[in-house]
Amino acid sequence: MRNGEELHDVWKRLRLDGRGQTPLYQQLREHVLRMIRSGQLEAGGALPAERSLAEILGVSRLTVRKALDSLVAEGVLVRRQGSGTFVARRFEQPLSYLSGFSQDMLARGMQPGSKQVRRSMGQATPEEALALSLSPGEAVARICRVRTADDLPMAIECAVLPAEFVPRVEDVGDSLYEYLKARGLRPVRALQRLRAVAAPEEEARQLGIAPGDPVLYIQRISFLPGGRPLEFTRSHYRGDRYDFVTELRAET
Repeated sequence: MRNGEELHDVWKRLRLDGRGQTPLYQQLREHVLRMIRSGQLEAGGALPAERSLAEILGVSRLTVRKALDSLVAEGVLVRRQGSGTFVARRFEQPLSYLSGFSQDMLARGMQPGSKQVRRSMGQATPEEALALSLSPGEAVARICRVRTADDLPMAIECAVLPAEFVPRVEDVGDSLYEYLKARGLRPVRALQRLRAVAAPEEEARQLGIAPGDPVLYIQRISFLPGGRPLEFTRSHYRGDRYDFVTELRAET
């Protein structure tokens, strides 16, 4: 970890070649990437203000803005209105541990949040009925939300549950698992499938990425202690902000 003075010195030592064939903004972009990869700029760390960075490097503010814009577009950096530009955080979620999004973010010192996309009651589709062991057309609750960490969009989660478990969708707050826990419903295991897909247009808009950008598509069915399915969730996670990890052990 570097303090502010050390980082200021690092920026001052950067040299951009105005006589080279590579545009200045591309040179600055590559410098920032190297600083992130080397750990000089840590996840969540702040960059100097654009005006200050332009003065330190002896380039125009437009050059700095163009370099940072390209990294923001790629999800490497994030801008927070009124606060500045920061190195984007990547989150690791262990696959062997069953927990909700809110619990994961709180464990990382982040503030979880939700933006409701839609909530409704309806009849189970054939896919939902199969996943939840319901009869075709049985009533289900559908809750679709954009999940955020410190106001950064991380994922879109669309959960489907038997209506008897969620009789009123409007009663569910930011944490579905907290709501279920209060009703004495605690999942003890889950089956989860992951694959990389191109972001659909609507999901991309909600996540602040371009349609077709890579995302992690996850299907999860969680079960109650007796083996009954509790929820069927389909999610799209930003691939540039979320990693799923698992520990493998050799046979003994």
